[in-house]
Amino acid sequence: MKGVKEEIERVLISAEEIAQRVRALGEKISRDYGKGGVARDPYRRPLLVVGILKGAMPFLADLIRVIDLPLEYDLMSVSSYRNGTSPGEVRILKDLDRSIAQRDILIVEDIVDTGTTLDHILRLIQARSPASIRICTLIDKPARREVQVPMHYVGFTLPEDVFVVGYGLDYAELYRNLPFIGVLKREIYEEEGIADR
Repeated sequence: MKGVKEEIERVLISAEEIAQRVRALGEKISRDYGKGGVARDPYRRPLLVVGILKGAMPFLADLIRVIDLPLEYDLMSVSSYRNGTSPGEVRILKDLDRSIAQRDILIVEDIVDTGTTLDHILRLIQARSPASIRICTLIDKPARREVQVPMHYVGFTLPEDVFVVGYGLDYAELYRNLPFIGVLKREIYEEEGIADR
């Protein structure tokens, strides 16, 4: 079996660029939620960072280590139905473990493309009466947007519509472990009829 790196057409964002951008995002979030910032929790509890499984895990792990604030984190897992069911229909596989009422919530996503899944997550969280919600995504892919969603912190915006993998992003659960973000060779996923991501 050949190595997964051989199935990458080109590196789009290097590991060094990712690390630099994650540090910058962490610094911005630290400033924004610092004293006199955007925090709205009436009890002044730590920021609650919500990572969306599985793709956001590497980004979440690196990001929380460069946020210079007291924080807690929780995880949510969702599945978007495809292949014969309505596209955009979302099912919660793992919900949050705690109440988020009157908490400041920072949702951390790996990629926002159509916006459908994130819109569903936002509506679910808003229904639980948080003090505030902000969104941080590693990758914004506006070329595929179907539902407009607010994004407060964006790592990288992709101007081209290519299928990206690495640093948590997958194809058929593979490539998440790559330290960079790369473009997957078209022949790898074309046979399956998978649309670009």
